[in-house]
Amino acid sequence: MMIKYFRDTDTALLEFSDAPVEETRELSAHVYADLDADGNLVSLTIEHAAHVARLPEVTIEEFGADAA
Repeated sequence: MMIKYFRDTDTALLEFSDAPVEETRELSAHVYADLDADGNLVSLTIEHAAHVARLPEVTIEEFGADAA
């Protein structure tokens, strides 16, 4: 997964796959999902990311059998 933050437009792009985008769906006024031909998530675009998603602040937490 790659997160790109464009400060000049306050837009975040979260990329989950390199698959070609077949369709873009508007999830809310500022969030868009790009899907591949099979309906799998390729990327999310978040406009006004500093307010909508608290970006550029990013925290990653891993959970699993080895996590404390």
